Amino acid sequence: MRNKQKGFSLIELLIVVAIILIIAAIAIPNLLRSKMAANEASAVGSLRSINTASVTFSTQCGGYPPSLAAMGPPFVACTTADLIDGVLSAGSKSGYTFVYAPAGGPPATTYTVTAAPTTPGTTGQRYFFTDQSGVIRANSSGAADVNSTPIS
Repeated sequence: MRNKQKGFSLIELLIVVAIILIIAAIAIPNLLRSKMAANEASAVGSLRSINTASVTFSTQCGGYPPSLAAMGPPFVACTTADLIDGVLSAGSKSGYTFVYAPAGGPPATTYTVTAAPTTPGTTGQRYFFTDQSGVIRANSSGAADVNSTPIS
């Protein structure tokens, strides 16, 4: 009499594992590209928020803010204005590092903001730049500046 064994053979399990690995090899690079695109979109949105907050701060306080932290919480008149969230006012958000540099004054009459990927090629590909003009510019080969390509 023959025993009937229940379960899967080794060949069947190897085929299933191979199929899963093929699917993962296709899906993971697409996931990473999607994550970088999302980080870049977040960086552009953050730069827009910084531009808006800077103009609001300038209107209320008579000059552009002295730092990113001055635009963040908590609200204390013209010392900290609570115009952007606490994460962004700390200088890093969604895989990008933001550097705000006021100029002129005091109070500041101009400013520049750069956004660089925290880990280039992993958290983002493009570098961004904006200033008091409100135009956001991008560069994929290195740090963005006033001569970089404007984005829409």
